[in-house]
Amino acid sequence: MIGLISATAAGEAARDRLAAAWPERTRVYDGPVADAVRRAFGECEQLVCFLATGAVVRLVAPLLADKASDPGVVCVDEAARFAVPLLGGHGGGANALAGEVGEVLGARPVVTTATDAVGLPGLDTLGLPYEGDVAGVTRALLDGEPVALNAEVAWPLPPLPFTGRGDRRVRVTDRAGEPADGEVLLRPPTLVVGVGASRGAPVAEVLDLIEGTLREAGLSPRSVAELATVDAKSEEPGIVGAAARLGVPVVTYPAEELAAVEVPNPSAAPLAAVGTPSVAEAAALAGGGELLVPKRKSAARPAMATCAVVRRPGRGRLAVVGLGPGARDLLTPRAKAELRRASVLVGLDQYVDQIRDLLRPGTRILESGLGAEEERARTAVAEAREGRAVALIGSGDAGVYAMASPALAEASDDIDVVGVPGVTAALAAGAILGAPLGHDHMSISLSDLHTPWEVIERRVRAAAEADLVVTFYNPRSRGRDWQLPKALAILAGHRAPATPVGVVRNASRADESSRVTTLGALDPATVDMMTVVTVGNTATRIIAGRMVTPRGYRWQEDSK
Repeated sequence: MIGLISATAAGEAARDRLAAAWPERTRVYDGPVADAVRRAFGECEQLVCFLATGAVVRLVAPLLADKASDPGVVCVDEAARFAVPLLGGHGGGANALAGEVGEVLGARPVVTTATDAVGLPGLDTLGLPYEGDVAGVTRALLDGEPVALNAEVAWPLPPLPFTGRGDRRVRVTDRAGEPADGEVLLRPPTLVVGVGASRGAPVAEVLDLIEGTLREAGLSPRSVAELATVDAKSEEPGIVGAAARLGVPVVTYPAEELAAVEVPNPSAAPLAAVGTPSVAEAAALAGGGELLVPKRKSAARPAMATCAVVRRPGRGRLAVVGLGPGARDLLTPRAKAELRRASVLVGLDQYVDQIRDLLRPGTRILESGLGAEEERARTAVAEAREGRAVALIGSGDAGVYAMASPALAEASDDIDVVGVPGVTAALAAGAILGAPLGHDHMSISLSDLHTPWEVIERRVRAAAEADLVVTFYNPRSRGRDWQLPKALAILAGHRAPATPVGVVRNASRADESSRVTTLGALDPATVDMMTVVTVGNTATRIIAGRMVTPRGYRWQEDSK
């Protein structure tokens, strides 16, 4: 919950705007300001104070207890110009909250945390449990000193400027143990503990078994991702209670699914009780992984619980990102976030140049020239399969004549794939021309490098006969100068010479140019590969110099 505190009418107005935007996330604290801050500090995970920073410093100073537990505090000035994370920038989420507040109120986030200021992800912001000298290792990264990365298990980390050597290091591990001097341990959730339990098994017995098993195997309980069991035990108090103590979910599987999992230690007892010869081992292995600890029984007599431990390595992550038509303000916030999250960027060299300044220090860039789309797709998928966070970029929307298709053709279910939409060339050009796509429309690429011309021509004829607005991608190059005239001739067989045609070159870029002409007047020689050509349907009109395709025809008939 986010506590909202204000002292003046101006502050209340901004406060109420935030409360209206986030009704489920916020709680307004009225009354004397000092009392309101005190109550909110004790009851909320985060605070937004519409007060001067100095006033908030004095109010919260006596309340500070521990960096790990204090709430994040954001200050917003009376004019709602700035959102300042004052306390708990990372651990309390104040930096991220300041950005969210800024989006709602139009305020500028003022983030002073050192890592954020230079574009480095904080070691305490990676969403992983951590131990050790976070401050010292972070300072070394900021100062450009050598910091080594020792990844004992694969996990898709964001980019960090690690070197192969150094007195300080970051170790990604699910093994038990204390960090050495100058070391940070990151604990990824790689361990799945399969649990079986008799009816009425005590929480203490289940928990003692799990913790003892992990301890003897040299594994960290902070890397346990979930407890897994059979559906019939989904509400077994001992299992549910142990999961709550460990702070992890309980995942269950049908007995018939577990019965199909090959295990080293099947037993007749669980088969008779719940319909599968294995619960602990089978449930742990059901999602894949390496069996680290075979089935073990609790020490109680009679034993009422069993467990087994599997390591399930982190899955690589492939984000296929559409960069839009080129203008920075048409690059979506989601795309920017994925670019900053990726430790590996794969893309066409000219597209990489567009967004190079958005990448975090330490991002590994794999760029290549024109005509290597399939190679780039294979490279991106291979990097993700190594457990890395990868961004594969394409212009416009990555799913429209771009990189998503070849990448997804290569990818299997062993990696996570995220699609990030972008503004397509057709949409960017349409906005410049007016509203040519106001009714049914289609896009056709005239490049026959990957599609036979006979197929392209059949599609153009179908669009002509269906009276669809058509946007032509890749309309004309030096080596392909006859396809556009042929396509226009096909359309001309079904549409009048006065049919509006829009021509946009380098939409949204500095050298953008556009014009509206007609099907009869368009000179194909003025078109190149940087151009998008949009041909209207029989209802499209030129109104005040802009192309307009009505959503329906009645209003057009009435206006005649």
